[in-house]
Amino acid sequence: MRRIPRVLLALAVMITGAIALMPGTASAAPLTKVLIFSKTAGFRHSSIPAGISAIQQLGAANGFTTVATEDAGAFTTANLAQYQAVIWLSTTGDVLNATQQTAFQSYIAGGGGYVGVHAASDTEYDWPWYGGLVGAYFASHPATQQATIRVEDRANPSTSHLAPTWTRTDEWYNYRANPRTAVKVLANLDESSYSGGGMGADHPITWCQDYQGGRAWYTGLGHTEESYADPNFTKMLLGGIQVAAKAKAADCRPETGYTPLFDGTQASLNQWRQAGAGSFTLANGTLSSVGGMGLLWYPVSTFSNYSLKLDWMMPGDDNGGVFIGFPDPGNDPWKPVDLGHEIQIDASDADPTRTTGSVYSFKAPDTAARAAALNPPGSWNTYEIAVHGQRVEIYLNGTKINDYTSTRNIANGYIGVQNDGDGLDINYRNIRIKQDGPSNPPTTDLAQGKTVTTSSVESGSAHVGANAVDGNPATRWGSAYADPQWITVDLGATYNLNRVRLNWEAAYGRAYQVQTSANNTTWTNVYSTTTSDGGVDDLTLTGTGRYVRVHGTQRALPAYGYSLWDLSVYGTPATSTPTLLSTGKPVTTSSVESGSAHVGANAVDGNPATRWGSAYADPQWITVDLGATRSISRVRLNWEAAYGRAYQVQTSTNNTTWTNVHSTTTSDGGVDDLTVTGTGRYVRVYGTQRALPAYGYSLWDLDIYGT
Repeated sequence: MRRIPRVLLALAVMITGAIALMPGTASAAPLTKVLIFSKTAGFRHSSIPAGISAIQQLGAANGFTTVATEDAGAFTTANLAQYQAVIWLSTTGDVLNATQQTAFQSYIAGGGGYVGVHAASDTEYDWPWYGGLVGAYFASHPATQQATIRVEDRANPSTSHLAPTWTRTDEWYNYRANPRTAVKVLANLDESSYSGGGMGADHPITWCQDYQGGRAWYTGLGHTEESYADPNFTKMLLGGIQVAAKAKAADCRPETGYTPLFDGTQASLNQWRQAGAGSFTLANGTLSSVGGMGLLWYPVSTFSNYSLKLDWMMPGDDNGGVFIGFPDPGNDPWKPVDLGHEIQIDASDADPTRTTGSVYSFKAPDTAARAAALNPPGSWNTYEIAVHGQRVEIYLNGTKINDYTSTRNIANGYIGVQNDGDGLDINYRNIRIKQDGPSNPPTTDLAQGKTVTTSSVESGSAHVGANAVDGNPATRWGSAYADPQWITVDLGATYNLNRVRLNWEAAYGRAYQVQTSANNTTWTNVYSTTTSDGGVDDLTLTGTGRYVRVHGTQRALPAYGYSLWDLSVYGTPATSTPTLLSTGKPVTTSSVESGSAHVGANAVDGNPATRWGSAYADPQWITVDLGATRSISRVRLNWEAAYGRAYQVQTSTNNTTWTNVHSTTTSDGGVDDLTVTGTGRYVRVYGTQRALPAYGYSLWDLDIYGT
């Protein structure tokens, strides 16, 4: 937000453009040199020459040199030091010896970049460190065919140019494990769009991660020669090289548990409201500002103890911001300015407390950290704004740039994005949130789209009860002009309720009760008032039921009925207490320590003095058959001294296709008591790095809990 006259603003823009100076837009060191490594010890792809040529052309066009080799002797500490990234182009099999592997690990530890293309995941199966670097090993593939890619991250420099979906022909890899918990997934495959997918609804295909000092970027695309003539693919590959080399900023931290508030669709945008002047247009999943000064805000719920993420882009010397922690603004965009906080987006503002990354007018960002993390105007950036109580932490492209404790009452409030004014353009994508406080209700509205019954509908109107739960803030339920009246929503299952939000039209209920029922007959009051003043009643409550009823006993306007824009209900499923499922169940293992009695069944026999011990090699695994599909919520590993430093906990319905529900590379042994979310009949602990190389994996107990 800028509060300067338009004439002065125009002059400032002209001056700034003339001298090409934008404070704070410095980025990482430019990309200068990369190594292309394409040695194969297994299947050799005919597309490798086309891939080398395409990367060489990318280098010539973008100012970096390339060296292509199939000589593993290039992997020495001294030689690798000259490259900002090493591209493993459809390598296969065992391509490096132990000394070369050590040199490459040192290169990554020193901040080097790794780019894996297609069969790079079909490489070095006996080198667990490499498996962690690439993210997932190849398992299988169907015939080459057309499929649809869903682009998850449209701010990453490698995928920001792509539409939300991308249909193309390639050889689509299945992987031995889902890497999502360890990497930032940039794109996934829609398995319903082709035949032969083996990973289910969540099938990552392109990702990046920060790995043991360096950065890795991988894509399963690139089997066909035609890929390297596809501008969308080669631009993605260029961005991947730049990301891995850290020549462009990107947030490569794993991201799970976020709920989309704006996902690029008109349906999600319909849930937002504009306060003040101006507006936003929607195209290609992107919000673009028109005029202003105004605010697009999310009225469905307030938030507390959360991480808010969104992607933004300024075409030039423009302006915008993200607002947090403000009360219902009505149509006044200045209320969030005065009562909440703006996280500013404006790279050229002279006041450091009013630049990108600042808490507007309150605290400037760390300018050095901001400069290193910021992509310049015309490029996409990602904010994470973490709010816990009065504390606000701001991350730009994964780097923390500000930390501020507010004196304002921002702990619970609404969020919004700003359109600052005519000519001050701003674009937003992919607004999502994750609440992490134990007392916070989830953001999923349990009532939306559910069956509704009412005592009446306003005569001659279309204001039926379903309008209150259709997710459209412009439609409403209206009742007959009499007391009492009620509206009931059937949630379809029993929930532990913690919040009900009522967005009243002008004809609101002054006196009403919120009630729950298990059978739609016997009702329990969980909230009651005789003094409602309309607007939004956001109610914190405690109750359990399948049916939720708002029972009005006194209308505020006697000449009208009751009228609700929205009835939203929040809570968690009412489930039984998790129980220990694994004791005495059948167990299979990859191996048993030679000459020992440390069989797998010892880990589930309920005896803390017996254990499973594996062979002295990586990887190893132990699998428990629970006998039927279960919802898994907790896994407890009691390690002997020979523990797994890196391992995944995986679930499966068929003992063949596995889904990661927990992954670590930093276990310190002892007892790992893990909270997980997963479903399966089979649970596997898959170890990829032993803590003690002279021994195997050793578990006193493997306890699996669920319902």
